[in-house]
Parts: sequence; structure tokens; C-alpha cells
Amino acid sequence: MSQPLSPELALNYLPRLPRRKDWRIGCAGAGFIMADCHLVAYCQAGFNPVAIASRKPETARAVAARHAIPTVHPAIDALLTDPQVEILDVAVPPDAQPDLIRKAVQIGKGRLRGILAQKPLALSVRDAKDLVARCAEAGITLGVNHNMRFDQSVRAAKDVIGRGWLGEVVLATIDMRAIPHWMPWAEGLPSLSTFVMSIHHLDTFRYWLGTPDRVLASTRPDPRTKFPHRDGVNLYILEYDSGARASSWDDVWTGPAREGAEGDLRINWRVEGTDGLMQGTIGWPKYPAREPSTLEFSTRRQPGYWLRPRWKEVWFPDAFVGTMAQLLVAVEDGSEPEIGGRDNVETIALCEAVFAAATQHRVTTVKEFLG
Repeated sequence: MSQPLSPELALNYLPRLPRRKDWRIGCAGAGFIMADCHLVAYCQAGFNPVAIASRKPETARAVAARHAIPTVHPAIDALLTDPQVEILDVAVPPDAQPDLIRKAVQIGKGRLRGILAQKPLALSVRDAKDLVARCAEAGITLGVNHNMRFDQSVRAAKDVIGRGWLGEVVLATIDMRAIPHWMPWAEGLPSLSTFVMSIHHLDTFRYWLGTPDRVLASTRPDPRTKFPHRDGVNLYILEYDSGARASSWDDVWTGPAREGAEGDLRINWRVEGTDGLMQGTIGWPKYPAREPSTLEFSTRRQPGYWLRPRWKEVWFPDAFVGTMAQLLVAVEDGSEPEIGGRDNVETIALCEAVFAAATQHRVTTVKEFLG
């Protein structure tokens, strides 16, 4: 029997870091995702946040004190005019983000080098394309914080697929049984689960397999979420002309695990190919405990073995090093970011296709929403 590959496998799961780490970052927003993810990750990577502003100045002051950020602006507009800021890091609700970016481009043209937007870049393809065009015209590099692509198992899985160890992908699945914490701003959005939670998995399928050709989907409201919404529990199938299929059960209910019953909170994923099988878990449902995501795979190239690489890094907050790093690398290289605005337009179109397929009860295509 042949010897197994090294347990470490040297899989590509860590981000490429910029040559320069002292790019001066201005932080727009001071909520959980900025305070507990972005800034924690930037500190461990040695990045350089120099200013912050929020809708609530007292929140910005508290976050600045916690992370030793020297400048606190009384409002986001003041942050946008700060001459020291080279990179704008945006962490505001998705319905507020497009106008903020438009204003940042107008004010920062000739000074701003890059903008890191939250996912989704916008809630419509039209708005997303507008932001891409404005940033390109102004010479500002636009990246998107699709942080699940930097979850360690998701990124390593992409490397395994790229090396051909699974052969031709036949089926990829994600089985989510977890309860998101819907932020208050989610109540006013036209979509709940699709653009807030399922977008992670839809973008992951695009990362692994590319943009699908057809979409089938179903949704129902989440019994736990009391405000009106159309998409809660999301089920969808993505079809590729290559023959590959991808599917996710985004179960944000999971049973009455918050109402007195025992729960089973987890996210499992699996990719089957003609030459191998790969599966893993996502550690995020255990947050704030540091639970690394996992990956294991078998391949005909090493018959009789399961290969199980391991790492200490976790999605929240360590993956947020990668989302900022990919923007800074692109700024330095004069290239398109690994997760750029143009790429995110296709993820937004896929979200629109899933939402339409589920609510209009029809098969949709991504092309019809790309325009």
C-alpha cells in the first residue's frame, strides 16, 4: 500500500498578506462585525486602523479605546474627508452601504486607494454595477468582505478541488442547522435569509464551482423571527451545464432549540467527485468558542486513506485577515481583488435568482438577473 500524503498536506488555506501592513485604514461603523471581527483580525495581522466613526459617536469612542485607534470622528461624513485615510473599511447595513460608498468615491477620488465593502455589495445587481463603475472611474480598488471564502476549510477545499484530487465534481452540498442572530436592520430589508445568511453558501458554491446555469429554490418563513419576512428557511438546488449539482438546506429554525428543546446546531458540507470524496464542518455555530472548521478527504490517488489536515485558525475572527489582505494585495499589485466588486455582482445575481425561484415558484437563471 502506498504511503499517505503528509497530514499537513501544505494546503492553501491561509491568505496572501500585503507587502505593506501599515496602510492607513478608516473604519466606517462600530458594531459587532467591526469591533469583534475586523479589528480583532487586523490587530493580529499587524494592520493599521487609524480612524473610526459610527452612527453613534459613543460606540465609536468605546471601540476606539478597546482597539487603540487614535482618531474618532463625530460622524461618518467626517471620516470620509479625513486626509490620512487610504483604505476605507465599511461595516454598515446593506441598505445604507451603496450611498455611503458613492459619497466616499466622490469625496475620496485621488486620495482613497481602496474600499472594502460588506457583502452584499448592494441589494440589487443594478446598484452593485453602479458602485463597481464609480470605483473604477475614480481609480479606487473595490473589494468585498465575503469572509466565508476565507474560512479555513472552505479555502482548503477550493485548493483540493483545484489540484484535481476529486476529479470532476458531481455533487456539492451544505447542510446548515444553525440560528443566526438577525441584526435590527434586517427587519427592513426586502429579503431576510437569502441576502443575509444564504449568501455565504451561494458565494461558496460560486467559489468552488463557478456561477451556476439554473436555480431551483423553495423558502418559508422562520417561526422564530416575529417580524414579517418572506424568506426564512431556504432550500435550493444549483444546476451546472457541466453536470455538477450543488444544494444547500439553510435551516435557520432547526427546531425549538431556543424554546426549551435540546438542539443540534451545526453546519456540515460535502463535495463528491469522480475521483474522490471531501467533507467537513464549519465551526462558526460554536462562536464565541474557538471551534476550527474541519476537512477530510479521500482520493483514488491515495487509496485506503482519509486525509485529515488540521489548523488552529477559526472563521470568526481569523478569516477577516484574509478579506482585508486580498484588498491590500490588489492595491499594491494594481490588480483586481480576489473578491472584487465585479465578482460580487454575480453572487448578488445568484441571490436574486434564488429569491425569485423560491417566491415565484419557477426555475430561474443567473443570466436573467445580470442584465
